[in-house]
Amino acid sequence: MAGRRRLDAILGHVDSQNTLAEDRSTSTHAQQQQQQQPDFACQQGFTTVEPVNCAADGEQVGPRIPKRRQDVLKWNGWGYRDSKFILDPKGDVFFEGSRYNISGGLPHFKAWMETIAGLNTDSVNKPQRELQSEDLPPSIRNEGFLDDLQKTGISFSLDGQDRLFRAHGHTLHDIFTLREGRFERIPDIVIWPACHDCVVKIVDLAGKHNVCIIPFGGGTNVTKAVECPLDEKRMIVSLDMTQMKKILWVDQKNLTACIESGIIGQDLETELAEHGLCTGHEPDSMEFSSLGGWVATRASGMKKNVYGNIEDLLVHVKMVTPKGVLEKNCHVPRMSTGPDLHHFIMGSEGTIGVITEVTLRIRPLPPVKRYGSVVFPNFDEGVAFMREVARQRCAPASIRLMDNEQFKFGQGLKPAASSMWSSLVDSLKKVYVTKLKGFEVDNMVVATLLFEGTKEEVSNQEKRVYSIAVDYGGLAGGEDNGQRGYNLTFAIAYLRDFGLDYYIIAESFETTVPWDRVVDLCRNVKERLSSECEARGVQYAPLSTCRVTQTYDAGACIYFYFAFVYRGLAKPVEVYEQIENCAREEILANGGSLSHHHGIGKLRKQFMRATVGDVGIGALKAVKQQLDPQNIFGNQCLI
Repeated sequence: MAGRRRLDAILGHVDSQNTLAEDRSTSTHAQQQQQQQPDFACQQGFTTVEPVNCAADGEQVGPRIPKRRQDVLKWNGWGYRDSKFILDPKGDVFFEGSRYNISGGLPHFKAWMETIAGLNTDSVNKPQRELQSEDLPPSIRNEGFLDDLQKTGISFSLDGQDRLFRAHGHTLHDIFTLREGRFERIPDIVIWPACHDCVVKIVDLAGKHNVCIIPFGGGTNVTKAVECPLDEKRMIVSLDMTQMKKILWVDQKNLTACIESGIIGQDLETELAEHGLCTGHEPDSMEFSSLGGWVATRASGMKKNVYGNIEDLLVHVKMVTPKGVLEKNCHVPRMSTGPDLHHFIMGSEGTIGVITEVTLRIRPLPPVKRYGSVVFPNFDEGVAFMREVARQRCAPASIRLMDNEQFKFGQGLKPAASSMWSSLVDSLKKVYVTKLKGFEVDNMVVATLLFEGTKEEVSNQEKRVYSIAVDYGGLAGGEDNGQRGYNLTFAIAYLRDFGLDYYIIAESFETTVPWDRVVDLCRNVKERLSSECEARGVQYAPLSTCRVTQTYDAGACIYFYFAFVYRGLAKPVEVYEQIENCAREEILANGGSLSHHHGIGKLRKQFMRATVGDVGIGALKAVKQQLDPQNIFGNQCLI
């Protein structure tokens, strides 16, 4: 039963007793809703190269997220049904639920909310009722495909709720449509393969019957990647990979692990942690995103400075295409055999095939994990500090610089002081920083830090990083602020749903940029957002904020948040998307990339030609034509 002992030792931000979601696919309700068949025969449990008993023979590791995701997750917003921000009748803000360490009262947040121009908490915009099957587009049926699929014994569902849940990701457009509108096109069937051979059978049948496949992992994409094309007249299969969730083997000598692509990130880390191992890959979405999704979008994690991005972790990958299985012949760290096939697969976003198995580099869990933070007098000094840390190659596992708006937002999310003494200490700290050191509240910024390694490694790294901080006017902000800043990442995603209740629309977007353009790009994009809001009739000043996240020798990732009160706009999402496109143009004009880790999807593909050129587009189309001439994988992303 080792695989079922969920310790949540990785992040410590989720209550393990509340997060384990039972797979209800065998419940009475699920049997009524889904046409379930016995899964195609696949090897179960773990196979190990070294004698590591990852799970008892034949034992199935229960997922956090069941087949009927709507039983556990919000149907029209982010995350778990039992977790959300609320404003009570007295005007106090709470985070409801016990899964996160932010849970409970947030006495300072209402004051921060009141700084948003145009916000009126008496004006509430509640979402529409939960959509029922009769509200959804009817399923397009390919009877020949369905007949052959039933013969395989692979699990599938034609239920409207299952189809709707896989019709979208988490763009603003997706969530706004769920709250206030209807999708014109949704998948016609959801299929759950249980192993690689199941996927091969499904793809073969799709080719035989000319059926469209859209792979679906965690459903956390923010690029319209899984939205069904409106002009697709064929039957659309949502290929939900999350039942392929097993660690197939662990090689302790070479520190690699072969894992099925549907496993959710937090499940992967929890299961490896039970045996003293980890991947170290922690994207903001790791509670819900899948391994296959990470590879398909070229994902990046918060701790990439130590563990690397997904392309650094990947040793081997297996993809099923309409022309057959695409993979290399061996599991080795590097090959010189022409262009790397892995780079056809990474970032392919479900356009040429579906990823089934991934071999990753793994590491022993670090014996020491220590948080920290540094406050700087202004953004320029903070960026200079980040640049110097990168130049000296001494960056901790995670280092993120939040601008002044995010700094004040983070202060608003601080919980109530645990005692009078704690409150006094906080007041004294504020006096020290603002009065004695002369930092201005409206200019100061904060960098949050996470160090991982041996005790000696962490101590030496702390000394170097804090020494550099002093050279740029930084003051140590304490371990608690660093830990809270890091863990808040997982709860902040719930804020967009809260904002929509009060006519606030918000979204995030990211880029990479050379170091010498970081400050200018941040300033120029914020100015462009403000001017475009005014030009398009947004009545209230927007909130635009950014943070410098992943750092590299030659540049950094910048992550923007943008929001405004949309009362008075007839088509707020359309206006928002126009403004974000202008911000993207500004990013490209300032030497930034189209995306650092979110990917392209359908949302940004209009910029792809400017990004990779005509020859690059031609090369991508040639790969598509060779591997998928029937356009079986027809999500229409990238090109």
